[in-house]
Amino acid sequence: MTKEEFQKLAEQTLILDGATGSNLMASGMPRGICTETWVIDHKDIIQDLQRAYIKAGSQVIYAPTFGGNRLNLEKHGLADRIKEINRTLVSYSKELAGNGVYVAGDITTSGSFITADGDYTYAEAFDMYQEQIRILADAGIDLIAAETMINIEETLAAVDAAASVCDLPIMCTMTVEADGSIFSGGNAIEAAVSLEAAGADAVGINCSVGPDQLVSVVRNIRENVSIPVIAKPNAGMPVIDDSGNAVYSMHAGDFARHMKVLIKSGASVVGGCCGTTPAFIKALHDIIR
Repeated sequence: MTKEEFQKLAEQTLILDGATGSNLMASGMPRGICTETWVIDHKDIIQDLQRAYIKAGSQVIYAPTFGGNRLNLEKHGLADRIKEINRTLVSYSKELAGNGVYVAGDITTSGSFITADGDYTYAEAFDMYQEQIRILADAGIDLIAAETMINIEETLAAVDAAASVCDLPIMCTMTVEADGSIFSGGNAIEAAVSLEAAGADAVGINCSVGPDQLVSVVRNIRENVSIPVIAKPNAGMPVIDDSGNAVYSMHAGDFARHMKVLIKSGASVVGGCCGTTPAFIKALHDIIR
């Protein structure tokens, strides 16, 4: 996909997929393991989930490469398998794509903050993203999704790294509080403006809170950028049950109604994050189509 093709798609409401991690855990994935290798060993589970998202109306599915960067894989002793892991996971999603369905190479934060006197630098972030994005691009993804980002500087490194190895569109979403503030400092509006200037093709938010709490954030982002705005929130705020599991109380119909408000407020690239299922994407599709 070219950047121009992406912009044309986003002129109408572009529907992304919903959650991956929370659905994998519901399907039996244990805590504390390497998600990427578990998915490789359970191809049927991830493909059944993505097939259901496509049936529900998703036009973009995220390849399950979320934690496939070198720094994360090193924690599991798997850095030497980075190419194999990412290429295999992309292939699972590509087997289901086509006919108007696109595959995004999913990347995320290292979990570290880039600071002037820190142990983690822009150069290290750039190298980490450049390596993974090159593998994903070679594996045949259609676009890049940098999601659940917690540091503006690290996200800028991802955008720069993408531009250094390919011409694919890159979507960037920060995880924010209801007031738009970012955990590591700054806010979603500042991030969106900086990322557009750096060359991002769409900007916005994912994870954190529900769509009912993000109207002003989405509206403010829309008023400050000229590229598409993304909204991929959770199914409301979770409650932790006695077993330590996150329980989301928002139902699919309520989620869709709140998402319609976000679309009216300026979001044109929409989907769901933690707690959402194919039923949420179907409700979203049905309320806007």
